[in-house]
Amino acid sequence: MSLLLIRHGSAGDPYRWVGEDVDRPLDAWGAAQASRLADLVSALFPDRPPTRVLSSRAVRCLQTVGPLCTRLDIRPEVVDYLFEGASRHTMALIRDLAADPETSPVVLCSHSDVIYDVVRDLVSDGAGISGGWECGYASAWELTIGSGRIVHARYHPTP
Repeated sequence: MSLLLIRHGSAGDPYRWVGEDVDRPLDAWGAAQASRLADLVSALFPDRPPTRVLSSRAVRCLQTVGPLCTRLDIRPEVVDYLFEGASRHTMALIRDLAADPETSPVVLCSHSDVIYDVVRDLVSDGAGISGGWECGYASAWELTIGSGRIVHARYHPTP
């Protein structure tokens, strides 16, 4: 069983965006990444597709999981704990999902600061790591569950 923790796609230069950062959309490159990310998720879970997609409230996160949700015919669940700066809460959410024996593959979309902190905490908890230590736009961390906890984190670069 696995969880997939993904970073939102490219959303342009935040310093050129006028308005609230939470409303900053994907740019053209990010939209293309979101489409390819749906293909990556399908390849990672060919026999048991995700039944839930959890996302930060940021527009760029919701747009990143949009093509995947369309493909799976599900709606994303907005979770405040996946927003920027909520690393501690995201880690608690991931631990809860891992401990639940009913958890099917779940996709979570968040931000780089949260993802780096979560992966660091997972390694501190004893999880193995492979594939690098990065967090590119629309990249994914495949978190493998064993005995009710995350036992391995594998990085998948931006598709």
